[in-house]
Amino acid sequence: MTPLTDEMVRVGDGHELCVRSYGTPGRVPVVSLHGGPGSGVQSSHLRIFDPATCHIVAFDQRGAGLSRPQRDRKANTTAHLVADMELLRESFGFSAWLVVGGSWGATLALAYAQAHPERVLGMVLRATFLGTRAELERAFGSGLQTVHPALHFDFLGMLPEAEREDPLPAYWRRILDPDPAVHAPFARAWHDTERILSQLAPANDRLDADAIRAAETPGPASPYMEAHYFSQDCFLDAPLIDGAPRLDGIPGAVVHGRYDLLCPPSTAWALAAAWPDARVRIVEESGHGLDHPALFAAVEAEVARMVARLTSTASG
Repeated sequence: MTPLTDEMVRVGDGHELCVRSYGTPGRVPVVSLHGGPGSGVQSSHLRIFDPATCHIVAFDQRGAGLSRPQRDRKANTTAHLVADMELLRESFGFSAWLVVGGSWGATLALAYAQAHPERVLGMVLRATFLGTRAELERAFGSGLQTVHPALHFDFLGMLPEAEREDPLPAYWRRILDPDPAVHAPFARAWHDTERILSQLAPANDRLDADAIRAAETPGPASPYMEAHYFSQDCFLDAPLIDGAPRLDGIPGAVVHGRYDLLCPPSTAWALAAAWPDARVRIVEESGHGLDHPALFAAVEAEVARMVARLTSTASG
């Protein structure tokens, strides 16, 4: 899609967000929330929207993608991102919008909707993540050990033996260390492990510790932002599942790959049990990533269904 607008928007605290809009003004307003935290907008993910029926806003969150300062973690919390969304909604003149996000984008969508339920027309979530330590410990601990035991061995092997009982804080502490000699290998190891878990059939399912330590090219940004957020319980004041009653009356579709190793389907069911207006759709033979054709098609269909519902309600 060709952007309707492409600008840098100042949101305070020295941050400028890269904000682009697409589609057709006057149609259903939508905000698309990328994952990570820190991944940035992926243009291929915007293909889930029909530009003829939607007016889409997509932005790189603080410190992510093309937003400035890049990788900046100062004044970068969930509350800041929720406030940024409100500023963007107002700047586009939307009274409310459809909120769409996957993985961390689903976390942010839920945090925003619980803070501003009157501004949400509906939600379509993929690979729901509630931002809890328990989810992360399962994904990188018991889940990793069960499905990828060799990778689990490699993941722990990056750490001194004394720190392997509680590896996540040990990883995050090193990733956030200012010394590149300390943070770079652990950021790459975290990124590579997460990438393998996100794929249904990864080409490689091991970590090469020697290659990771020898790499000289800059690593990806997302592990640093993830360590920043995950080490602080995603800067959530209260569990998102506890705030689900605030979603009462907001229609939702929760799409989940059956074999999502990062965010298992049980999370979707737990959320739907607390949010009766949401419907769960499990996609067989799919994992975490939206690049899987069946999962992509399911999310695209649920977005179209929600847009049609909102369009019918508005015209009626």
